[in-house]
Amino acid sequence: MYRFLLTPRWWGINVFVVLAIPFCIFMGSWQLGRFEDRVQDHETASAQQESTDRGAARPLAELLPVDKATVGRQATVTGRYDDQLLVPERELDDREGFYVLTLLRTDGGQALPVVRGWLPGEPDPAKAPAPPTGEVTVTGALQAAESPGSNGVSGRSGWPAGQTGAISAATLLNLVPYDVHDAWVTLNEGDSGMRAVPVSAPQGTGLDLKAFQNLGYTAEWFAFVGFVIFMWFRLLRREVELARDAELGLVADEEDGGQTPGTGPDTGTGTGKGEDTGTDDDAGAGKGPARDARTSPSNA
Repeated sequence: MYRFLLTPRWWGINVFVVLAIPFCIFMGSWQLGRFEDRVQDHETASAQQESTDRGAARPLAELLPVDKATVGRQATVTGRYDDQLLVPERELDDREGFYVLTLLRTDGGQALPVVRGWLPGEPDPAKAPAPPTGEVTVTGALQAAESPGSNGVSGRSGWPAGQTGAISAATLLNLVPYDVHDAWVTLNEGDSGMRAVPVSAPQGTGLDLKAFQNLGYTAEWFAFVGFVIFMWFRLLRREVELARDAELGLVADEEDGGQTPGTGPDTGTGTGKGEDTGTDDDAGAGKGPARDARTSPSNA
């Protein structure tokens, strides 16, 4: 009854099932791992934000380049303040305002963007306090470069002179004539009466839409496993039923020409033209002598 499993068609089906099931399980496990990684990153970032004791400040050079492990760490750097820019459309405590960003020129030649504080309202250079003069040593939380259009960063372009939408080397290099570190520092205490900007989580560490997409993909891949198994059993059951019916003579074999048992050709069994033909023959046989009699010379 199960000899059909050795046919080429079923060999192909079985090979597909054997390969599809572990592939779906692997992909589902991988998507689940991606979701767990995002959850772990979110928990780590939240712990860094809530922690007030960040340890001793370390020189900036020891913390670069910025990654998930160094975001929020205390960094210290010495230099002289130079150009000052405003970063509009930044919220703090549900109020819209702007950052006051000043570039700190270091002895190494590159400048470090330093967010000295936050002010409410529309960006206005007259409201922004002037930076301290001379050599200064600043200490604050190290932050990763921002990308326009993510983590609440405005994706607009064409800002007025003296403003920038994102804090990153790629953006600032077009505004200042010197190299800029691809990182920035927010002071622990706001300068000149401004409010300090809190540490933000690095991009890609929150439970955003991508994290829940990973969870949804996990469910889909494992659902595919169940679907493949279900369809295999359904096809197997159908083949078994067809084989059983063939053994009982309920379906025609290919050698019988596709005829169902108990039935045959229409020849000799119909009641249509065949019967009419026989009647006409009989009638013709009876009418023959009469015609001969009418045309016989003896009757003339």
